[in-house]
Amino acid sequence: MNGKACFLALMGGIVLMTGCSTDSQAASRPVPQFDANTKVIALTFDDGPSSTTPLVLDKLDQYRVVASFFVCGNNVGEQTADTVKRACDMGCEIHNHSKSHRDMTKLTEEQIRREITETSQRVEAITGEPTRFFRPPYIAVNDLMYDTVGMPFICGYGSNDWDDKVGVQERSDKVLAQIHDGSIILLHDAEGNTKTVEALDLLIPALQQDGYTLVTVSQLFEAKGVTPDTHTMYSDVTKD
Repeated sequence: MNGKACFLALMGGIVLMTGCSTDSQAASRPVPQFDANTKVIALTFDDGPSSTTPLVLDKLDQYRVVASFFVCGNNVGEQTADTVKRACDMGCEIHNHSKSHRDMTKLTEEQIRREITETSQRVEAITGEPTRFFRPPYIAVNDLMYDTVGMPFICGYGSNDWDDKVGVQERSDKVLAQIHDGSIILLHDAEGNTKTVEALDLLIPALQQDGYTLVTVSQLFEAKGVTPDTHTMYSDVTKD
């Protein structure tokens, strides 16, 4: 059963967990190797899945690296299920960016819980795995969110790449000026954000040339021996 069929089953009230593929494409992808001396960094994308996401996946495939996608539940549906499944099959992680991308500091406990749960259910129906990390919309947080969400909060170092006025070179340069070993990079795969896709041709080779291994968010914590907690916002796992 493909990702699209899984989503349709969920919407029909039958949740079928398929897990990510173990086909030759996934099996042939190298697993990032790291030890205590390895420089590691996590590349992450917000606001998808969209028609931009497959373009991002093409770049990741080209450079044979992984990333983590913080998806909006409203965007996880019949039209994007195959994209989510492809990302998972490539070794990427799918995490939670709320269902509707509302300012969750203005929501009740029940509304917060629904935003998180519905998104995680949609992802799990496709990938077989629940979301394990959360990035709050607009990076807006309050105590009620920390007490309710039940997952570690992820921020990251960005470049305002959601703003079309920020050019391709500037997007890469701003990220490279901020990050270091143990950092999380925050980019966006929102609809039409092709400048960030282009910026990956600058950013990923620069990171690799500087000796970084690109890993998922989970792998980043593992590599640094950090156990994430649910009341911290992480941009750098070695400092936060």
